[in-house]
Amino acid sequence: MSKNKTWLLPVLFGVGASLSLVLGYQLETTDHVDLGNTRMLMLFAGLTVLISFLVHLSWQRLLLKAGRELNSISAESTYKNITKIRTKKGYTRSEFFRVWMLIALCNFVVLLGVYPGFFVYDAQTEVIEVLSRSFNTHHPLLHVLLLGGSVAFFHKFTGSYNLGIFAYIFIQMLVMTWIFTYFISFLKKHGAGKRIRTASALFFGGFPTIVMYTLCSCKDGFFSAFLILTVILMMEWEELSGRGEKKKKAGQIIICAVLMMLFRHNGFYAYIVFAVIVLIVSKLLKIKDRFHGATFLIAPVIIYFCINLVIGHVVGASGGEHQEMLTVPIQQLARVYYYDSDSFTQEEKDILHRYLSEEGLSHYTPRISDILKMYFDNRAYEEDKKAFLKLWITKGIQNPMSYLNGWFLTSYGYWYPGAVINVYQGNTVFTFTYTDSSYFGYEVELPGERHSFIPIIDSFYRKLSIEKFQQNIPVVSLLFSPAAYFWLCFYLLLTWFVVRKEKNIYPWILVMLVWLTVLLGPTYLVRYTIYLWYSAPILVYTVLLRKHTSVEDL
Repeated sequence: MSKNKTWLLPVLFGVGASLSLVLGYQLETTDHVDLGNTRMLMLFAGLTVLISFLVHLSWQRLLLKAGRELNSISAESTYKNITKIRTKKGYTRSEFFRVWMLIALCNFVVLLGVYPGFFVYDAQTEVIEVLSRSFNTHHPLLHVLLLGGSVAFFHKFTGSYNLGIFAYIFIQMLVMTWIFTYFISFLKKHGAGKRIRTASALFFGGFPTIVMYTLCSCKDGFFSAFLILTVILMMEWEELSGRGEKKKKAGQIIICAVLMMLFRHNGFYAYIVFAVIVLIVSKLLKIKDRFHGATFLIAPVIIYFCINLVIGHVVGASGGEHQEMLTVPIQQLARVYYYDSDSFTQEEKDILHRYLSEEGLSHYTPRISDILKMYFDNRAYEEDKKAFLKLWITKGIQNPMSYLNGWFLTSYGYWYPGAVINVYQGNTVFTFTYTDSSYFGYEVELPGERHSFIPIIDSFYRKLSIEKFQQNIPVVSLLFSPAAYFWLCFYLLLTWFVVRKEKNIYPWILVMLVWLTVLLGPTYLVRYTIYLWYSAPILVYTVLLRKHTSVEDL
């Protein structure tokens, strides 16, 4: 590898990481970025040099380590070692079951402490859709039917809403912990020792952030688990040689990819872009044996469309909501109007008020657009999209920094590790008012009600969720930061590309594409990036700890 190429990626990584630190600090402390701040520019330059050097040094050392590992074995033993590693097996059925039950038991203890589970993040809305038989496509219909149907079913036969909530979350816990066990089995298949597997099992079974979403009724846990499982299955598909084996694995990928998309709309958008990228690159590089690859890339999109159409038709779901796609433009226009309404001509005000009322615009808050979106007039937008988009572009040209700040303030928590997640500050929900932190929803929305069997666990998770607590502790706070996990995963993927050069890295592009979609969302919350926690043990082992067994491209 040439020196220019060796330095290019570390410098690009250093620039990106330094920008995130400098701009993120400004947003966290002053609610806006100041590109002319000399002190910040100097800090940016210094951090870029430092981070670029550290990344370059780490890659050089990893390359030397790889060289030593490969030089310690002859060409013949290398071949034998490769064969041995490729034929390693994961857990046996009994081993798998024991690990699965161990992880599930860790979660079940917490579930008793927070009984009936974390019933939050639009949970009540989804249940009401089922109870009232009035559906819309705002929330994924599969999740609405599963969650609302469980609650309604158990209430009908037992008179208890709590039992329905518990049953849904319990089943979700079993499915998700099974998937976590599959991840660990995948690590074993690739040479992970007992210590690494034990640490991974404890992480998946006991780390609070992961447990929160394993026991939460929101769609993000299932979505994230199926997302990473899809990636792992694609990696396994690349390692197979037999056509029959690949066909079977492709079928598994299709099922997981469809489920992933059915649980979050942004998963569908990311998967389409991912499929197009992989198919185009495969064609340009003239990669052979792509029949099943094309199948598991194209088929999930078609199946997803069909299932969604059928479910929507059967339940009579209404559509026509555009505010989710227009979150960033709505927030940007509202910011300009909130701070400088005089810059709008009367004609521009009239146009804006067609879509957002004066009352709605008064509810502008820098870090979340949820309340503002409620006032958006979808009918007016459908009648005249051109006027809205023209106004958005016009005001953006006139106020570029306001637009930049408006967007960054709803997304910087995903790329600035020092961000304190408190986007709901001042909001009163069913059982409390957010004050110091909104790291996690924690509560049980109506018609459920919390009845803890282990109060100390309930108190612990409440503290983690709505008090600063862990977000105030240096270093420890990084373990709970979505931005820290993003930069860790991004660094590891670049390291994989530079040091290992293995072709089965490409499925992780899907994860990065999903991450890009959240930058256009209404705010920054852990729930939208919990898949980064699931990715961390897999990437740390695969990139940093797994021994090299191939001399390809080194």
